[in-house]
Amino acid sequence: METMESETVFPKIISVDDHTVEPPHVWQDRLPKKYRDIGPRVVRAPLKEMTFLGGRFRPVMGAPGDDGPIGDWWVYEDLHRPLTRLDTAVGYSRDEIKLEIITFEQMRPGSYDVEQRLADMDVNHVQSAVCFPTFPRFCGQTFTEAADHELGLLGVRAYNDWMVEEWCGPKARGRLIPLTLIPLWDAELAAAEVRRNAARGVRAVAFSEIPPYLGLPSVHTDDWDPFFAACDETGTVIAMHIGSSSRMPSTSADAPPAVGSTITFANCCFSMVDWLMSGKFEQFPNLRVMYAEGQIGWIPYILERADVVWEENRGWGGVADKVHRPPSELFTEHVFGCFFDDAFGLRNLDAIGVGNVLYETDYPHSDSTWPKSREVGEAQMGHLAPDVVDRIVRRNAIDLLGLTDEGLWPGPGSTA
Repeated sequence: METMESETVFPKIISVDDHTVEPPHVWQDRLPKKYRDIGPRVVRAPLKEMTFLGGRFRPVMGAPGDDGPIGDWWVYEDLHRPLTRLDTAVGYSRDEIKLEIITFEQMRPGSYDVEQRLADMDVNHVQSAVCFPTFPRFCGQTFTEAADHELGLLGVRAYNDWMVEEWCGPKARGRLIPLTLIPLWDAELAAAEVRRNAARGVRAVAFSEIPPYLGLPSVHTDDWDPFFAACDETGTVIAMHIGSSSRMPSTSADAPPAVGSTITFANCCFSMVDWLMSGKFEQFPNLRVMYAEGQIGWIPYILERADVVWEENRGWGGVADKVHRPPSELFTEHVFGCFFDDAFGLRNLDAIGVGNVLYETDYPHSDSTWPKSREVGEAQMGHLAPDVVDRIVRRNAIDLLGLTDEGLWPGPGSTA
């Protein structure tokens, strides 16, 4: 097999997992006037205390005049959530990246400004990118946990309108690919929001990796069927980011963040087994799911084990009546793993499937490979044939997300 030589041009990257830091005006410009004083807004205030242990992030906002570092905070109903260096760490050395609050002026402008984002993508050999939220959290948990669901629904829709019309609007020139949210508390409303956004060309929606961690039904129930049916009907990909269940993997309440950071893939692992054993891929044959930032090296063993369990134990395992094919076959047709730094997974690509792998850069988070995503890719994919590299770095994303052959989002109203 011909391998990628050093002189071969590395394909322009389509990153399926970057992040946007929402500018302060997103909800203030879009919510009805009566909600602006309780809807999401930014205030500058001191930090009283902040911990991140056992996978739980706990910040406490101080009062005006209190001692403590000053930062920008999102305030929404009773929620106070600060901007942190971990939200936007690119451009800083690893030793400078600490758990600390910051202001918008202290972050790289590409975190929240479209034109600056495109410039940073150019530096990083990135053509197009899908961006997950920051303040709403990875699948809109912020609005689900709020007391007022009428306001929450308006908040979800306002975010989606901003995502489609502004973040991925004309200034982005097709290089930013929209990812929208749903009201997780109501599957019928979620289905309607999927269809509303699909009608303007959106082909990806965020969802929780493990909904029961949010107090929501599991994928084994029929509660989510209206939402799944809408995704199946419109070709909308269900995108699940690590931490989209508001619970990062950990081992104890006092485990340092390094423990969770090492095992971030674990929730993806649990989630994928849920989906493979749920019967939903046979019930909704056009469903596609992707795991952002989950890496891929763990996938081969899970597929092997799932096939053994299905073959040997399905009679008593509760799946014989709904999972009629080996889970590995369902994976091949329905599941996509996403990675930014996984040399082990790439060495075992044959056991995963070339068509089931997507590349990402995680800009602007602390794990991001920016501005060296190309160099990381070249180093880890040098043993692969050029056509395989092209599929991983861009072609699989083009096919999955309905992009143009040039790797661009066709824009509002597109049906590609």
